[in-house]
Amino acid sequence: MDTNRTSGNNGDSTDLSTKHVFTTGEAAAICKISQQTIIRCFDNGRLGGFRIPGSRFRRIPRDELTRFMRQNNIPADHIKGSHKRVLVVEDDETIIELFRDVLGTDERFLVKTAATGYDAGVLTEQFKPDLMILDYMLPDINGNVVCKTVRKSEQLSSMKVIIVSGVVNRDEIAGLLEAGADDFIQKPFNISKLLDRVYTLLEM
Repeated sequence: MDTNRTSGNNGDSTDLSTKHVFTTGEAAAICKISQQTIIRCFDNGRLGGFRIPGSRFRRIPRDELTRFMRQNNIPADHIKGSHKRVLVVEDDETIIELFRDVLGTDERFLVKTAATGYDAGVLTEQFKPDLMILDYMLPDINGNVVCKTVRKSEQLSSMKVIIVSGVVNRDEIAGLLEAGADDFIQKPFNISKLLDRVYTLLEM
């Protein structure tokens, strides 16, 4: 059976929020379910991972455990830590600086920025944001295409997306929402109202 140790030599509980790979015992403790349930889900393919070569020990990567928890409506606070990850995709440096000033100085958030759709795709996979604030008009591609692309990833299924744009046509706005956006905010926007949307979507 896999090890069920989640504490160090001094008896203190290990900070699981900093780990990248978990034992089945650690995964069970995080999910608040039995280790046998975790092992059963691993063995039947519901929970991905790998076995240590030459042993029967199972190991579960952070991304896969997060996906499993989201899929089964298990709160992921213990694995993700207390920060909310926000990716701002915008090519206007003035707006980028605005978000850095407002969100980057708030200890509840971790903020990264991207100026193109390509960079947004790369950072989304690496950063695993809880929320993407996405400009519709990017230098290399439209934001709705970025939105459709990231929505194809199961690991990003719970990520919230706010598209910001000067678009006013109702049909175009409907198209953006159909592309997978959770909300639309028209430019120029009121930062306080936008933050209210952020807090609402992230349930803060």
